[in-house]
Amino acid sequence: MTNFAPAIAANVFGTIFVFFGVNAVLRPANALTFFEFTPPSSLQDKKMVNSLMAVYGVRDIFMGVAMYSASYFGNNQVLGWILLAASGVAFADGIVCWGHGKGHWNHWGYAPMLTTVGALLLRL
Repeated sequence: MTNFAPAIAANVFGTIFVFFGVNAVLRPANALTFFEFTPPSSLQDKKMVNSLMAVYGVRDIFMGVAMYSASYFGNNQVLGWILLAASGVAFADGIVCWGHGKGHWNHWGYAPMLTTVGALLLRL
């Protein structure tokens, strides 16, 4: 009998990534709060940060869609590796926040969950 819990968890993560991505594209100032960065004050800096948040948003949407795709086609090996890669992204985002002195646990808190589900899918 197949255990579907890891695949369901992966789809939940995929949904979270897609929603975070859409939020970053449509509401960059709100998405910036997840990093606990200070919003820019000048218009030029705001435009730059909004552009970078759009890049971040598209990245998150891509990761979510990649998870959906691997899950839809039933490829647990690919899905597991995508989740492990996503945990690396979460860890890296945390390092960037740590360098600014705060916000790192907003990313490091869920990286182990991605790693665990990815490892379960890979049967590691």
